[in-house]
Amino acid sequence: MLTLRQIEVIRAITMAGTVKGAAELLGVSAPGISRLMKHTEAQLGIRLFSRTHGRYAPTDEARDIFAQVSAVFQSVENLQTSIEALKSGGGRVAAFAAVPSIAHHVFPAAVTRLRRRFPDLRLSLNTIKIEEAIDYLLLRRGEVAALSYKLDHPGLLMQPLYSGRLMAIFPAGHRFAEKEMVSLQSLVSERLIGVGRDDPYGRILHEPFRQNGLDVDYAIMARTGEMISALVGQGMGVAVMDELSLAGPARQPGIEVRPIAEPTVFRTYAALKADEPRSIFAEAMIEMLRAEMNLVAATRSSG
Repeated sequence: MLTLRQIEVIRAITMAGTVKGAAELLGVSAPGISRLMKHTEAQLGIRLFSRTHGRYAPTDEARDIFAQVSAVFQSVENLQTSIEALKSGGGRVAAFAAVPSIAHHVFPAAVTRLRRRFPDLRLSLNTIKIEEAIDYLLLRRGEVAALSYKLDHPGLLMQPLYSGRLMAIFPAGHRFAEKEMVSLQSLVSERLIGVGRDDPYGRILHEPFRQNGLDVDYAIMARTGEMISALVGQGMGVAVMDELSLAGPARQPGIEVRPIAEPTVFRTYAALKADEPRSIFAEAMIEMLRAEMNLVAATRSSG
């Protein structure tokens, strides 16, 4: 049986017409090509080339072999083309989603990184509520959902992405602007804007108050962090938000941000369907999300 190397040498001699030319094509020495060619002919028991004035021409007996050699190389080239297309994402579609707090800045930034790695990958992107993630993944509408809440479901795999903190936000010029940190007690004495506690994101924002035994009476209830920060920017009150929602140049104007004096935690997760292998695009997306979330933390710490 011929090896791929022998097939490669036969093709190179056919293309170049000389041993020296074949050696140059393959980047090896001419004597090595000549020895391998003699061994191949002895192995097959037929003469593959006729030699005239230093030129090599396929013999009539070997015509069928050369036709099949060409077919083998065409298959190899097709395989290589498929591999190169996979590397760039060509002909593939990847679907990902994120909850609003992540979709505001981190998700688009991660997608931008992903597209640089796979420039030909087609993308289907969505913003979903936490409670919509189960259907999104189990019904195969998408492969990865970036969440701010750990779902307990046997059909899902929850992979930790990031652990950050919650922040206090208030209108520019507010008395809190003189503080380096804002306490939860001082926040409850103000007109608070928040998300209802029947909402998973609302429970995240309310948890620090609960842990510190503070009653919260929201003056305004909103649905998303983006709406909360817009209301705060209009001077309608103060609020608690996660630091990812406040990241990036798209942050609402007219607001200021301070750390909360008490310990707070904001965790994020990549949710995936548990019983399915991940694509290279899903693995890369998780990597990009982590990178962007860590960048937010590093930027805020340096600031």
